[in-house]
Amino acid sequence: MPKFCANLGFLFTEVPFLDRFAASAKARFSAVEYSDPYAYETSQLIDLLGENDLQQALVNMPAGDWAAGERGIACLPDRQSEFQDGVGRAITYARALGCPLINCLAGIQPHSLLREQPWETLIENLRFAGREVHRAGLTLLVEPINGFDMPGFFLNTSRDAMRAIDATGDAHIKLQYDIYHMQRMEGELSDSIRRLFPRIGHFQCAGVPGRTEPDSGEINYAHVFALIDQLGYQGWIGAEYKPVASTESGLGWLQTFGRRSL
Repeated sequence: MPKFCANLGFLFTEVPFLDRFAASAKARFSAVEYSDPYAYETSQLIDLLGENDLQQALVNMPAGDWAAGERGIACLPDRQSEFQDGVGRAITYARALGCPLINCLAGIQPHSLLREQPWETLIENLRFAGREVHRAGLTLLVEPINGFDMPGFFLNTSRDAMRAIDATGDAHIKLQYDIYHMQRMEGELSDSIRRLFPRIGHFQCAGVPGRTEPDSGEINYAHVFALIDQLGYQGWIGAEYKPVASTESGLGWLQTFGRRSL
């Protein structure tokens, strides 16, 4: 059966961030993921993981000024030095936390530039990041995000992301496949997952529409999760959704679809 990790940027937001580790453990998640660990010392996060018997499944690279609307900087030609510094910082955190996966957000295309220049920048940055992350014994992920929730995001579909990965020539870079985003942008989930499975490094899930619990909406998650299991996926599936009410009251899907712990 699939195993799920709690995305602390979406779940248990009714409590302060540092209390979400204990809340996740209480709900019997065995792993967590979150995009931005960089506001905290690694020692503090290590203690929280250890105290609550949790694994760190994934972190994002530094994504720029999120409050100002930035959603990654990998495609921004004037930010390559900052991007490279962010690769090093992400590796430091991931290694300290025992986290095997680092996700890279491409960013939003600048209105002042044609697509070619951001594209070339993205490929150069992914080559650099892929080399450094692999050298550290970790895996780099690239995530496409739907253009409805995040207008202007540079990579919207699995085809976009795979084209970028292939352009790097780095076979170690994997696709982060968020089932919610891919349903919104392209559908055909079963065929897509089967075709791309050897290149997928991590899954995330949420219901469509509304990005709510995965037992609501139009996606047949019983089928999708069974398919992922049949294909032999051994990693975590990140629960990255917006609870309709409290997180705890909406966790019935976890009992229905998978095992809560290793």
